[in-house]
Amino acid sequence: MKKKLCSLLLTALLGMAVLGGCADGTGESSGDNSSMESTSGSEDSTSGEESTPQEESTSEDGSGESSSGTADAGQEASGNTNGGSVVVGIQQDIDSLDPHKATAAGTKEILFNIFEGLVKPDENGNLVNAVASDYTVSEDGLVYTFTLREGVKFHNGNAVTAEDVKYSLERVSGLLDGTPLISTLSTIQAVEILDEKTVQVTVGSANTELIYSFVAAIIPSGSGEEEGADPIGTGPFSYVSYKPQEGIVLAKFADYWQQGLPSLDQVEFKITGSADTALMELQGGTIDLYAYLTDSQAQTLKDSHQVIASPSNVVQALFLNNAVAPLDDVRVRQAILYALDKEAVNDFVGGGSGTLISSAMLPTLKDYYVDLNDTYGTTANVEKAKELLTEAGLADGFDLEIAIPSNYEFHMQTGEVVVEQLKAAGINATIKAVEWSTWLEEVYNGRQYAATISGITCDMTPGYLLNRFQTDSSKNFINFANTEYDETYAKAQASLDLTEKAAYYARLQEILCEEAGSAFLQVPANMTAISKRLTGYKFYPVYVQDMSTVQIVE
Repeated sequence: MKKKLCSLLLTALLGMAVLGGCADGTGESSGDNSSMESTSGSEDSTSGEESTPQEESTSEDGSGESSSGTADAGQEASGNTNGGSVVVGIQQDIDSLDPHKATAAGTKEILFNIFEGLVKPDENGNLVNAVASDYTVSEDGLVYTFTLREGVKFHNGNAVTAEDVKYSLERVSGLLDGTPLISTLSTIQAVEILDEKTVQVTVGSANTELIYSFVAAIIPSGSGEEEGADPIGTGPFSYVSYKPQEGIVLAKFADYWQQGLPSLDQVEFKITGSADTALMELQGGTIDLYAYLTDSQAQTLKDSHQVIASPSNVVQALFLNNAVAPLDDVRVRQAILYALDKEAVNDFVGGGSGTLISSAMLPTLKDYYVDLNDTYGTTANVEKAKELLTEAGLADGFDLEIAIPSNYEFHMQTGEVVVEQLKAAGINATIKAVEWSTWLEEVYNGRQYAATISGITCDMTPGYLLNRFQTDSSKNFINFANTEYDETYAKAQASLDLTEKAAYYARLQEILCEEAGSAFLQVPANMTAISKRLTGYKFYPVYVQDMSTVQIVE
C-alpha cells in the first residue's frame, strides 16, 4: 500500500496554480491539528485506486530532486556557486521553535529546514524517506516498521538512534505524558525497538492516511523541553539565533546526510512587518525572496525579479464563528454566502489566478473534491441574502466585525472587497486589523471573534482539511457542530476502501456547505518573487520553504 498510495495521493497536486500564506495547525495529517494559515491557499490531492493495507516496503529514495517546480535565473549550472547568504522575507513571527508544538504554517515552512521526520514530502508531491531509509506496513494496517537510514546525524553531532525515534514518537503520540502533541498519532499504542536500526510502531486502528503523520520531527531523546529554546534536528540547516519580531538565522549543516546539500552557508528568515515594507526591501535588495504576493505586488516586481505562480496548499475563507449571535443562525450564515461575489474577490486580489471553492477540500484532490459552487453561486445574489436576513429577523441588517491579521496583505485586500459586498446586502461589516500574535491567541486559539479572513493549510491527505470541523476538535475554531458530520468523518477515517472513503468525504463537504459553516472563497495561487541572483528554489504542493537546493548565481 505504502509507496503506491503516497504517490497516488499527491499526483494531482502539481497541476494546480494557486496562492499561499497562513496560520498552520500542526504538521500532521487528517487529525485534530490541521494546519491553519494566515495568508491564503491550501491544497491536497489524490487520484487512482487504493487497496487495503498490505505488507509492502518502500525502497530507499533519499531525495533526488527533479527539475519540475524549480525556479532559476536562466543561468547554466556552471555559473552557480556554493556558499553565500540569502535573506527570505516572511510575514509572521515564529510561534514556537519546538517542531511538535508549532502552530502557524509560517513557522512550519521554516522549521522544515531544521527538522525531518521518518518520511517527508518532496516537490513532486511524493512522500519520500528521510530519517528512515525504508518502512513496511503490515497487512492489517496496524503495524509500521521503520528502518533507520545510515549516517543521519543531529546538529549536535550525535548519530540518530532508535532511542531517539522511540522518544520522538512517544512524545508526539502522548505515550510519554498522556498529552498527544499530534492528534493523529495518538492512535499509537506502542513503539518498540527491534534492533539498533529498526523501530516498530503499533497503532490502534488502520488508517490509509496515517503514514503522512510520520513527517513528525525526530529529535534527540529527552530533548523535548529544550527544543523550544535550542532546536536540534537532522535537517540541512541548523539553528543559529532567533530574535522575536525580527527573524531567525540558520546555518549550513556540514554533516547533512544528503550529499551535496545544502549549497548556501546561511539563510536568514526576516520578518518584514508589512506588505509595503516587503515590496521596498525586495526592490532594494535587502531581501532576496518573498512568497504570497498579491496580484498588484506581482505586477510591480515582474520585470525586476523572477515572479512565479505555484501550487499552494491553502484554502482562504471568511471564517464565521458559529457560536456567536447572529451567526449561530444558519440563515444568517447562508445570507453572507449569497452576498459574496467570489469572482470579484479572486480578480481583485489574485488577478483571477485562484480557484473558487465552496467547502474545505482542494480541487486537486480529484477523487475526493466535490464542486459545490452552484449552491450559493460565485457572484452575489443580494436579493436572496436580504430575504434570508428578513426570515432571521434581521431585515435591517446587523453589524459584523471581521478580524484580519494585518501582516497579510492578501487577506487585508480580500477584506476590503468583502466588506463592500456585504454592505450591499445590509450587513454593516468593518475590518479589525490585528497583529499576528493577537490573531493567533484571540481568534484561532481563543475563538473570541465573530468573523475572520485567513487561510487553512493542508497536508497531503484528503481528510486534513475536514478533520478540524468535528465538534470536539481542538482546531475547530469556527465552533461548527453537526452530529451527522462527526459520524460521517469517523466513518471516513475508518474506511479502507477508496470508493467508500470518497463518498464519505463528499458528504462532509456537502454538510459544511449546506450548513454554511464558513464562506469558503478560493485556493489562491502562491506568487513568489525571487531575486535573479538565485537559482534552484523548489516549489512544493505543501507549505514549505525549502532552502536546501537554492544557489547563488555568479
